[in-house]
Amino acid sequence: MSLLRIAGRPLLASMFIAGGMNSVRNPGALAPVAESVVRPLADRITALPDDTERLVRLNGAVQVVGGVLLGLGRCPRLSALALAATLVPTTLAAHRFWEAEDPSDRAQQRIHFFKNMSMLGGLLIAADDTGSAPSLLWRGRHAARDLRHDARLVRRSVRATAGPAAAAGGVRAKLGV
Repeated sequence: MSLLRIAGRPLLASMFIAGGMNSVRNPGALAPVAESVVRPLADRITALPDDTERLVRLNGAVQVVGGVLLGLGRCPRLSALALAATLVPTTLAAHRFWEAEDPSDRAQQRIHFFKNMSMLGGLLIAADDTGSAPSLLWRGRHAARDLRHDARLVRRSVRATAGPAAAAGGVRAKLGV
């Protein structure tokens, strides 16, 4: 693994671990802010709990687990996708700069919004990073290509030996062997 991955993954994960721990420990403080995003999601997705505090706590737990896994380099692609999935509602709930009345508050919320969008971009890059190992799709395509190549070789071999084998069989039948 490259030095950039060794250093970059924990740095990217650190914010999610810290923020997730805050959400798990103190969901009541974040629930009013999250309400505007949680209600439409809970109405559309029946599997989600209706309680905003439970969803904030669940989001925080996913961030902690995903952050730890990403930081340790365990299942980094999956954990980066999970973190990206938690970042979208978090950003939409907490940094609604378009609703801020005060210009300085609007500017701060815009900065945080675009910081989160930048982190989302980093997570998407991390989710696509195979760590210099070929992806499953690449492996599958190359295995199929190798299989087709081997099948062609077998077919050529059979064709090349079928004629002489048939001739030898005919000679053996005439000789009674």
